[in-house]
Amino acid sequence: MASDRIFLYVQAMDPISAAGISAALSNRAEVRVVGVHQITPRTVGLIVVDTMDEEATGLVRSMRSKGLRHVVAVVSEMDDPGLMAAIESGVSGVVRRREATPDQLVQVVTSVHRGAGVVPPDLLGRLLKRVSQVEERKPTSRAPGATGLTEREEEVLKLVAEGLDTREIATRLAYSERTVKNVLHDITHRFHLRNRSHAVAYTIREGLI
Repeated sequence: MASDRIFLYVQAMDPISAAGISAALSNRAEVRVVGVHQITPRTVGLIVVDTMDEEATGLVRSMRSKGLRHVVAVVSEMDDPGLMAAIESGVSGVVRRREATPDQLVQVVTSVHRGAGVVPPDLLGRLLKRVSQVEERKPTSRAPGATGLTEREEEVLKLVAEGLDTREIATRLAYSERTVKNVLHDITHRFHLRNRSHAVAYTIREGLI
């Protein structure tokens, strides 16, 4: 039904890209591309950029200042610092431009609208590598709980960084799915984070995992 369509506000560094995305999604039943005056807190923002540089993160912050809680970034090139900058600036979903088909965009926008964080699995894998590098630099005499995270929280976050979903994490650690969800909720609430992707970025940057 039309009332169930997700409002989508699109911006880009150039008008051609914005027009192209808007046109590609104009006939989709799941979303409705809207103008700035139709933005509500439930609207999903979508930006199209080459890289997540200062200009791009500024665009994300501008969107969030308009009341948008969820932003998806379609990016041509994404390196590790760019991914961290994207998540910390408020991006909830990342799509590589070469993979940005209408179906993929609608899938990511729908997931983000529901409160999920969506990042390509290989990028999360690279975050896991950074976790391993941080782990190698930690003093072996670190006391339990000295990072501000429990052992269970560290285990869960490392598997999130590896790209596992809630069910897979529960299976790997022999926990219930409810336990995994509660662990992630506790982390995001305690550190005032938006979602699990933001939790991974924050805890790596702070050296907590």
